[in-house]
Amino acid sequence: MDVASPRRHLQRARGRLCLLRVGAPHTQKNKLSPHLKQQWCIPPEQNAEFVWHMEDVLDVYTRPYDPRFPQVCFDERPVQLCADVREPEPARPGVPTREDYEYERRGTANLFPWYEPLKGKRHIEATDDRRRPDWAHCIKDLVDVHYSDAEKIVLVLDNLNIHSPASLYTAFEPREAKRIADKLEIHLTPKHGSWLNIAEIELAVLAGQCLNRRLSDIETMRQEIAAWERDRNAVSTGVNWRFTTADARIKLKRLYPSHQP
Repeated sequence: MDVASPRRHLQRARGRLCLLRVGAPHTQKNKLSPHLKQQWCIPPEQNAEFVWHMEDVLDVYTRPYDPRFPQVCFDERPVQLCADVREPEPARPGVPTREDYEYERRGTANLFPWYEPLKGKRHIEATDDRRRPDWAHCIKDLVDVHYSDAEKIVLVLDNLNIHSPASLYTAFEPREAKRIADKLEIHLTPKHGSWLNIAEIELAVLAGQCLNRRLSDIETMRQEIAAWERDRNAVSTGVNWRFTTADARIKLKRLYPSHQP
């Protein structure tokens, strides 16, 4: 028999029949898949700008809880709205729900989530667009509605163009924009370092527990997100962040500028 042949043959062993595949001995699955790729936030090596922002954010996470200065992580995410073309078949014993692979695109929406890790409190605002005025109005609600008693909000943000007090001036009169901006202590994550924003962890949970199905319109999505938010806030689910500046200087040493003589 040709051992290189992919045919199968039957072999009797220990009184029963076993189905074996004949092939080359000690063969292993080829793990190299050049047609696949993954997207990563790859930081630049030996970059002072990156490590300065990184250490600044990491130091914020070591501060103790103080209701006068709540630490809030703010992020954003686009979401595609999709509708079923055919009615899904409901689940029955032993058979999960079946939905047709075909779907109808209904446009997109944007999510502005914020998360206070030390208190386990979060809120997600769904908007039609992701523009400077949209972000500005979410920040105004953060200041005037959710943290009206705070002296100043310690705000961690990704390094995006709209994440700036300048956006407040595009949406409000200068006096109002300055009032809101003065309530913020902004800390930006470095470019290619959005993983330092704890709000991304909460977004991943939201995606797996709430956005992992087809939502046809923004109102339906708002209702689903509101129910998820109530459940999470009821149990004050928090994040135990342990990565510190001392850890970064060891594990991410390649990112720090070299000072060799």
